[in-house]
Amino acid sequence: MTYGKKLRERIAGPGTTPLIGVYDMYSASIAAKHYDGMFVSGFGFAASYYGLPDIGFIAWPDMVAFVQRLRGAFPHHHLLVDIDDGYVDPEVACHVVEGLERIGASGVILEDQKRPRRCGHADGKQVLPLEEYLEKLDQVLATRKDLVVVARTDATDEHDILHRAERLAATDADVVLVDGVRSVEWIKRIRTVVGDKPLLFNQIAGGKSPRLSLGELSDLGVDVAIYSTPCLFAAHEAMDSALTGLKAADGRLPEVDPAGGVGVQASTTLLERNIARDRLAPQSVGV
Repeated sequence: MTYGKKLRERIAGPGTTPLIGVYDMYSASIAAKHYDGMFVSGFGFAASYYGLPDIGFIAWPDMVAFVQRLRGAFPHHHLLVDIDDGYVDPEVACHVVEGLERIGASGVILEDQKRPRRCGHADGKQVLPLEEYLEKLDQVLATRKDLVVVARTDATDEHDILHRAERLAATDADVVLVDGVRSVEWIKRIRTVVGDKPLLFNQIAGGKSPRLSLGELSDLGVDVAIYSTPCLFAAHEAMDSALTGLKAADGRLPEVDPAGGVGVQASTTLLERNIARDRLAPQSVGV
């Protein structure tokens, strides 16, 4: 069974499928212990790989190389990949989709933003003319073999949001995402216009969308939830706290709790899983 088909079947199952945003191999190693699906977040990758905001700096070969490393270490996990606007050009988008499918990505998200692009929860977003985006989307859909394709709109005008969501649902895309949804009421309205098409919801800490549990999302008819930044933001907070403490202690490292602390042994044990003959399989992951 292909990776695309596995993700498609998971999405079609009961409840809301969670996909956890990862930004490097270490964060992915931790996420793989807890969930069977990962989201290769453009926000996180731009931050970790370049040290830059999510406004269009990602070069597609860097993203493809990262996904290839992920698939090598995590052969059983779902990998949904953010390819932004397809790196501007439709031919490039198709080339990237071919490459990602070949190396084992489960799916991609293609947005309708124009350059300069923005994080989906930032102000100042602009979208392509709808027909221009649909042409790019159609080319990507014709290129993929069995890869899951999520059609994403970043529209902010209320009429345009519903119009685009309805048009995206009418394509052969597998899933529809309206990013930056501001309320439960708007989730309901979007759910209505997309009909039977699976719906994806993007949660990001401090973003524009409400904080909702998987149970609440399932009740709203949401099929997939991506969590773009919990690993990245937790690492930010923890590293800042650790270095503040190290400075206050005049450079003396804290003692590691042998029962549950993270030191060289715990870290090495985590990473050894990624080269084990029997990789961590989804059925052994707590979800």
